Amino acid sequence: MASSTFGKSFSPWVTVSTRWIKLNSNACTSAIRYYEREGLMPQAQRNLMNNYREYGMAHLERLVFIRRCRALEMTQDEIRELLQAKADPNASCASINDLIDQHLSHVKARIRELQSLKKQLSELRSQCHEVHDNESCGILKGLQQLNGGEAIQSASHVGKVCGK
Repeated sequence: MASSTFGKSFSPWVTVSTRWIKLNSNACTSAIRYYEREGLMPQAQRNLMNNYREYGMAHLERLVFIRRCRALEMTQDEIRELLQAKADPNASCASINDLIDQHLSHVKARIRELQSLKKQLSELRSQCHEVHDNESCGILKGLQQLNGGEAIQSASHVGKVCGK
């Protein structure tokens, strides 16, 4: 019997359905298939009788690991690196520490960008204290006067414009 992070012991050859994996990982079918296509999860075995996909507990544990990484907004490359490190338990964790330090640095930069965006939006909102017709709207007037470069730089959640 193999120990599981889910508090129960499972036989390593026990297989479960896609539905069971979905329910226990809080992942949708398309996400599971996507992680398989991208090589983050091994392909499921097929049942010879009905051709349904069958997963093992290792699939579930891998999927939960991936989902936790995604919740921390890690990229696929970062997740791959962590999975490779996880597969080599005797190696030094220095590369893992470096990866997390770099990710933390990116998060701090995004927080600064979001704080700048919050300031811009607050300043914009302060330009309209009463309900007017749109022609007199202080927000619309403020948007016309706002330095476009600042808005584009801070709007990374919307996407980059013209490669900037």
